Amino acid sequence: MRLAGLLAIAMLAALAGCSTPPRREAVQPERAATPEPPPAASSLGSGRASWYGQRFHGRRTASGERFDMNDLTAAHRTLPFGTLVRVRNTANGREVIVRINDRGPWIPGRIIDLSRAAAAALDLLQSGGAHVLLSEP
Repeated sequence: MRLAGLLAIAMLAALAGCSTPPRREAVQPERAATPEPPPAASSLGSGRASWYGQRFHGRRTASGERFDMNDLTAAHRTLPFGTLVRVRNTANGREVIVRINDRGPWIPGRIIDLSRAAAAALDLLQSGGAHVLLSEP
């Protein structure tokens, strides 16, 4: 009987030696939290901007309001009325935030038509237009 008990213990020891120990997750040291970079401004497109002023001053825009060339407004083909858009002149880095209140421009190659005030802020009154980048404010 004693021999049978020893054989049973030996068998259990042999089986235990063949089994794989349970896996343990490696403990990683805590890393200092690194600040996340600010989210990049969402691009709404880029292209040529132009401006309109005196000839349309006081007329109704597509949104129904009267166009005021001295307000920071703009015309865009698809953005909803009331949308605020940051417009950056890529030639000189100047930026302005405008509110979309009209539809246009209807000239191929142009992405936005700015009011006179917005064009002045971007320094494109003399040239009549410039390449711009549109983004969320």
